[in-house]
Amino acid sequence: MNTLDLIVLFGTLLSIVAYGVYKTRGQNNIEGYLLGNNSLGWGTIGLSVMATQASAITFISTPGQGYESGMGFVQNYFGLPIALIIVSAVFIPIFYKLKVYTAYEFLESRFDLKTRMLGALLFLIQRGLAAGITIYAPAIILSSILDWDLTMTIFITGGLVIVYTVSGGTKAVSITQKQQMAVIMAGMFITFGVIVAYITDYVSFSSALDVAGKLDKLNTVDFDFNVEKRYTIWSGLTGGLFLALSYFGTDQSQVQRYLGGKNITESRMGLMFNAILKIPMQFFILLTGVMVYVFFIFYTPPVHFKDVSVQKLNGTPYEQQYQELSAKYENQLSERKNQVLQYVQEPNELNEAKMLAADEASKTVRQEVKDLLVKADPTIETKDSDYVFLTFILTYLPHGLIGLLIAVIFSAAMSSSSSEINSLSSTTTVDIYRRLISKGESKHDMLISKGLTLLWGILAISFAILAKNSENLIEAVNIVGSIFYGTILGIFLVAFFLKKVQGNAIFWAAMIAQITVIVFHFLTVYDVITLGYLWYNAIGCLLTILLSGLIQLVLPRKA
Repeated sequence: MNTLDLIVLFGTLLSIVAYGVYKTRGQNNIEGYLLGNNSLGWGTIGLSVMATQASAITFISTPGQGYESGMGFVQNYFGLPIALIIVSAVFIPIFYKLKVYTAYEFLESRFDLKTRMLGALLFLIQRGLAAGITIYAPAIILSSILDWDLTMTIFITGGLVIVYTVSGGTKAVSITQKQQMAVIMAGMFITFGVIVAYITDYVSFSSALDVAGKLDKLNTVDFDFNVEKRYTIWSGLTGGLFLALSYFGTDQSQVQRYLGGKNITESRMGLMFNAILKIPMQFFILLTGVMVYVFFIFYTPPVHFKDVSVQKLNGTPYEQQYQELSAKYENQLSERKNQVLQYVQEPNELNEAKMLAADEASKTVRQEVKDLLVKADPTIETKDSDYVFLTFILTYLPHGLIGLLIAVIFSAAMSSSSSEINSLSSTTTVDIYRRLISKGESKHDMLISKGLTLLWGILAISFAILAKNSENLIEAVNIVGSIFYGTILGIFLVAFFLKKVQGNAIFWAAMIAQITVIVFHFLTVYDVITLGYLWYNAIGCLLTILLSGLIQLVLPRKA
């Protein structure tokens, strides 16, 4: 990065922060701070909901996911439009009717205090951890670009978010997200155009798509019924449905976005905006990663994208081996490039087979390098897909545009982190402080809410420091959410549809279901069983519903 990049980067970020603080100056009531005075239109809600979900992780990890594994990850979102229709039809009218600040207030009126506390606590745990990961994601970029200490960078990144979130609350979060989404989408479209321009120096765009398809990068839908696979159409339509339903219907970071709407219609339209555009957006970002893979067929990539890991080989007995593997890799890349060009000129089965063999050979050398890194240091993280898109940005984009793309990633981090911290503060203020400590409204509510926003910002920074050893970041966030979302969703579905189930039954059912999901996760981590994490959502939800009904049959029913 040069001076121009730094001006573009910090100019963009500081203007967004200043805009959020300026537009929410003079805000002095708790309703405005937590709900934005119910003044938000559907466009602001729609962009705010999308920006909350589209974190920096989306723009770091998702292209890397496309580069490494192709388009299959998009199946994760196939259940989302159905979930948003259900939320619009069922959840939103109830929340508006009860005039709640948080989703968990409803649980006490339907069940009892301990169920409300359980729902709020599950949210605070999983969203607090996720907030840390969303701050950590852009911090690794800045630390690697400017050679800053990672921990210090995490503090700086989190501090930017805290400034306007503490200052302006929900309204500051929502109105700044419109600017952030404009920066994000402009940057991504420009980058895609640059990638295609580079590729078309060698082959046409249609030929590039053909090559990507032959290399198994464009397989978007997998109809396999194998539950061990992480991404299939079935896991997307079932586990993905439960995940999206819980996220948009019970996660306060999303609920708070549409509770600030002018009315039910504006909130519903904001969610339908996402139902229509979310899958195409994820498809486009994954396709960008696939195009980066094709790009690196014609332009030499590093044998390992995480330079920090490679540097650990310097001065070790493995350094010479690494040099030999690097030379071998360059030869394999040259052969792959020639075979791809040959296939494009004469697309027949023989040339296709040679192209696939050359591509597989290059992957084999990359794996040999990863194995070498593990030999040198068994604790080293060899997964480098999160660094693929960053490597392209920093190496091949022109100056100025580099600053814009880094601003894209930081804008995404700020938008999602601010929503999370804001919702964590709201839940703690309304469901913990107001309910258990002040026992109702207090003249100190505004001050307490701002103090809790600051506290959750500090805690998110602390969680970010603990996230250093995560694998692919987009998966890390989904795994954390999937562990807890199913149980929370089960509680709400019972509240809406099973009128005979009461507080004690749902509380103990949810506790058992949550413990079961956590056990399944650890059994999967330690390879005792193999289960795609999206299924955690369905298991947690269905167990909660089933057990609550069974337990209610045993327990005496209150009048």
